Amino acid sequence: MHLGALIDAGVDQDFLISELKKLPVKDYTIEVSRAIRKGIEGTLVNVKLLNDNSDTWEHHESGNSAGKSSEHHHSHSHHDHQHEHAHHHSHNHPSDHEHRNLHDIEEIVNGSSLSQKVKDRALNMFRHIAEAEAKIHGKTIDEIHFHEVGAIDSIVDVVGAAIGIEYLNPDIIMASSIELGGGFVKCAHGLMPVPAPATSEILKGIPVKTGAVPFETTTPTGAAILAANVNEFTDNLNFTLQKTAYGIGQRDTKIPNVLRVYLGERSEKTTPAETQQKAVMIECNIDDMNPEFFTFVVEKLFEMGADDVFLTPIIMKKGRPANKLSILASNNIEDTLTQFVLTNTSTIGIRKYPVIKNMLERKTESIITKFGNVNVKTVYHKGKVLRSKPEYADCVALANKHNLSLYEIYREIDKSINSD
Repeated sequence: MHLGALIDAGVDQDFLISELKKLPVKDYTIEVSRAIRKGIEGTLVNVKLLNDNSDTWEHHESGNSAGKSSEHHHSHSHHDHQHEHAHHHSHNHPSDHEHRNLHDIEEIVNGSSLSQKVKDRALNMFRHIAEAEAKIHGKTIDEIHFHEVGAIDSIVDVVGAAIGIEYLNPDIIMASSIELGGGFVKCAHGLMPVPAPATSEILKGIPVKTGAVPFETTTPTGAAILAANVNEFTDNLNFTLQKTAYGIGQRDTKIPNVLRVYLGERSEKTTPAETQQKAVMIECNIDDMNPEFFTFVVEKLFEMGADDVFLTPIIMKKGRPANKLSILASNNIEDTLTQFVLTNTSTIGIRKYPVIKNMLERKTESIITKFGNVNVKTVYHKGKVLRSKPEYADCVALANKHNLSLYEIYREIDKSINSD
């Protein structure tokens, strides 16, 4: 359903299908059509295996990735989970001999000529599932074998989600609280009450709701797509709607079996609000590295998209002075940053833990002073201005240009802000 919704939202279906062909898997077809559920029309995507008993692999030569259309860049998208968004397909899941572990999945994805951003996003979703399964079964990630998620159709689901999101390139992805459904679902290990154990584990810390319909509406695959990619969970549509898209489900249910995706923009008129986002904290302790290297490492981590990077002086065993390297980042680049730290510092291990960021809404605008233009960041609390602060680099540039002290520049900017 999410593939249908992404295509309906503007992802070029030919581009999506051609990108998926870069995966070293075959024996499946993708059918895209228009369908209606309870009077609502949208896009229906079917992933069909050509031969359920075969799982043929082939290696594709690397090629150039197709370009991304600037027409489909939006400030953010919003997934509405008032309705069912489980992934149902018209074939059986593979038998036990087709199960794969995370390493197998990584080989499939990394063995393709997909862009690194798509690979990182897809593998982050798979890792969410592997970590959940490992926790449930009391095993390590490497010992876990994917069941339904190891099937070709689910690989297409997850990698297709990564391709579609990178194509739309939203600044932020929001979702409503997630409808789980009800009743029972048949898992590889038997009949389980909804939600499936893996779904519950993946959605830990995420707002959910149940009971809209008496069957499963969020699978582990769907949960991982949301948990790995959504920046903010809220039932408030705090943006200007640009487009509404619908992914159509296989079942026809008492409520419209659709996944609704909005494309929107946060305009200057949109009331700022406090937001809550999921993120990850990556840390390691270092006591045996040339301190000159830290500058390089910190700068590179920021370039790679980390939200914050900082060093804390600590004392380690045997009284050794050391530094704790801390990296705050969004979940979708967790693996990339982890690999960088392991290969560019002297640490032999890292630790990671999920965090929730509560952030005041902020807006940056350029103001005119008698010394020149300067960017000022204003933060809000419950829609009211809390404080404003000029950008330090802009102030330094003006001070150097006019041979003035920073104090004089800041004082002039304060006068301009207060006069507004």
